[in-house]
Amino acid sequence: MKNLSKTIVLLTSLGFGCAANAELRINGFANLVGGITSSDDTLYGYDDKISFSEDSLFAIQLSGDINDKMTATGQIVARGSEDYDPEFEWAYITYQATDNVSISAGRLRIPLFRYSSSLDVGYSYHWISPPQSVYDVTFNNLDGLRVDYSNYAGDWEYNIQLAAGTYENTTDVYKIEGRDTVALTAEAAYEFFKVRAVYGRAKTSIDVFGLEGAFAAFEQVLPTKLYNDLEAVDDTGVFLGLGLEYDTFDWFVSGEITSVDTEKSYIKEDIAYFLTAGLRIGKFTPSITYEVKESDDGVKFTDQISQLPAALQAQVIGVQAAFDDDEQAVTLGLRYDYATNVALKAEVTRYTDDLYENSDANLLRFAVNYIF
Repeated sequence: MKNLSKTIVLLTSLGFGCAANAELRINGFANLVGGITSSDDTLYGYDDKISFSEDSLFAIQLSGDINDKMTATGQIVARGSEDYDPEFEWAYITYQATDNVSISAGRLRIPLFRYSSSLDVGYSYHWISPPQSVYDVTFNNLDGLRVDYSNYAGDWEYNIQLAAGTYENTTDVYKIEGRDTVALTAEAAYEFFKVRAVYGRAKTSIDVFGLEGAFAAFEQVLPTKLYNDLEAVDDTGVFLGLGLEYDTFDWFVSGEITSVDTEKSYIKEDIAYFLTAGLRIGKFTPSITYEVKESDDGVKFTDQISQLPAALQAQVIGVQAAFDDDEQAVTLGLRYDYATNVALKAEVTRYTDDLYENSDANLLRFAVNYIF
């Protein structure tokens, strides 16, 4: 928190220093989220002792006009899960080429999902956090370029985004890198209806720290072709997504489905989707969300694996199965708009895992989301 305080003071000083030359806009948002599971369950980082760190965050966004065509934007986020150490998540410059075309360069959000641009802004959606099965991907930010084009076709409003660059993310479990990343998103809206589609691909390298020993052994005993096929190094990863939404302002229903696949590697294709519906009754928004994440249940490279000794076959198949998913969750939620910039929320989630029944869990979360 001390680092966060220093950052806020620095940004405030910067705002006063720049005010004479240009208008510096400072906005922010925060999520205070608490959660607890039933009995000895663990889910999404929560356990049977109440925690306020997993999903809580505080963020400041700065933007300023460089000239009448260019703006600069930066976003600093301090997450409770990272001891509130502030980090620049966005830092980019935007050039407004025409009324319909803008070009952004720097570190920015990859437009993979309906709520990608406001992923951390809990106030912007009815959940406490978007469905984990779909939104919990290993990559969200991109160092590169993004071109946005928006226009009308009859009564339809549409937007096309093309992003290109590189990404990198390191956690306690893995390190992932993406080169030659390209993501193309198209979104169209007509009255109450909205549809979006996305295609992305990258040269992907994934290093799972817990599997380093297994792959070191495989390199010594597996045929070269099979080893290279299993290893996730500079392999083409493909992301596909489709979203539909119908929102009358009194009630809404929406869903997204995604596919993530790195074909030439030990990692299997993941299919994830969610459906959500809710009502807006005055200041209250009750909702229900159903989500699923499933991995391809087949074995990759079966022709090559079948030539191996039985014990080695089992080891290779075991590595492929290490990250299999077959899980579902149902969430009942309630949002209350306390003020024009403050929302109070509560959710109960029932999570089931068909592969690991001991992972089944119940989770209660509550949140205060606000913007300023």
